[in-house]
Amino acid sequence: MDGTPDLDGRTALVTGSATRVGRELLLSLAACGADVAVHYNESADAAAETATDARGHGVAATTVQGDVTDPDAVDDLFAAAEADLGTVDVLVNNVGDFDARHWEEIEWSSWRTVVESTFYGTVLCARRALTGMREAGWGRIVNIGFADSDRMHAHPVNLPYFVAKTGVLMFTRMLAADTQDDGITANAVSPFAVENTVSDVSDYPRGRAAAFEDVAAPLLFFCSEAASYISGQNVAVDGGRLPER
Repeated sequence: MDGTPDLDGRTALVTGSATRVGRELLLSLAACGADVAVHYNESADAAAETATDARGHGVAATTVQGDVTDPDAVDDLFAAAEADLGTVDVLVNNVGDFDARHWEEIEWSSWRTVVESTFYGTVLCARRALTGMREAGWGRIVNIGFADSDRMHAHPVNLPYFVAKTGVLMFTRMLAADTQDDGITANAVSPFAVENTVSDVSDYPRGRAAAFEDVAAPLLFFCSEAASYISGQNVAVDGGRLPER
C-alpha cells in the first residue's frame, strides 16, 4: 500500500507553520492536496508568504493567529480556520520553545514559557481539534516530539524542553487510546536535529542532520489510509542515533 496520503478535500492546521520546520511540514501536506491553515503568533508576514507558497500546490490556504497556551486564543484560531476552510481534519502540533541553558540558570518565567508552549499548547490544540474530528468520524493528530524523549532523556541543559517533550509523548499514547473508537489516530514524529538548526554535523549519524523531507515522511504516512490502524506510536527521525554512545 502507498503511504503517501491523498488529502484532497481535507483541511490541515500546523501550529507554528510560518517558518522553519513547521512551514515545510505544512507545504508537504499542501502538496498532497490538503487545504491548509498557516498558524503563527507573531510572524504575520512570514505566514502570509507560506500561505502563498501553499496555494502554488493548487489548494486553499489561510493564516490564523493565536497564542497556543491560551485556551480562548486556541478556540479563536480554530474558529478562524474552520470559517475559511471547514473542519480541521489533520492537526500537527509543532509549536515548542526551548531554552538551552543549565536548568539552574533558567528563570522561572522561561521554564513556564517552554513547558506551556510545548506541552500545554499540544494538549489545548488537540482538545479543540477533537470536536470536529469526532463529528466527522475521521482525524489525524501528529505531535512533534524529540528523538530521545521516549528514553526519558535527562540532561541539565535544556531540561524544561525535554520534560515537556516527554509529556507530549505520554499525551500522544493516551490520546490514541482515548480516540480509538472515533476514526482518529494520534502519533508522534520526533526529530533529533533538523537541517536548519545545526552547523557542525561531523559526529551526527549518517554525517548529516535530518532533512525537512525526512521529518515529513512519517507525518505523511501517519496521515495516509495505510496507517489507519496505527495509533499511539512515535517515530524517531534521528538517523539511528544512540545517545548512550
